[in-house]
Amino acid sequence: MPALLSLLHDPKYRLAFRSIALVLFAGVVIAGSIPGARAEVGLYVTGLVLHGLTYAFLAILWFLGSSGNTAARALKAVLAIALMGALDELVQSFLPYRSGDIRDWMIDVTAATIASLLLAACLPKAAAVPQQ
Repeated sequence: MPALLSLLHDPKYRLAFRSIALVLFAGVVIAGSIPGARAEVGLYVTGLVLHGLTYAFLAILWFLGSSGNTAARALKAVLAIALMGALDELVQSFLPYRSGDIRDWMIDVTAATIASLLLAACLPKAAAVPQQ
């Protein structure tokens, strides 16, 4: 476990975490732009769950890829997800078979806030565990 915690705090992995988040976000936007894809996914999972889990995961990656104390990292993650979610909804608003929805964006930001606050609360305690 200490090895995993040191990996999560290693500055050389920050760019990798942010890059993975951006690639996955691009995949979300592209997949969401495919006609009928969202309707098919909707058979298995609601928009609330889909947005919540997706953007919480992206927030975790962005948090781990950020520098600073835990509060600064949480704020950076929430702001990044707010921008990503807004961009996603903006793209959807231009598609004739989709529509941008402020409620989806609010779910994105809420999920990012919860995930970031949980990480900010847990990581300092976990990092304080003595290495053996």
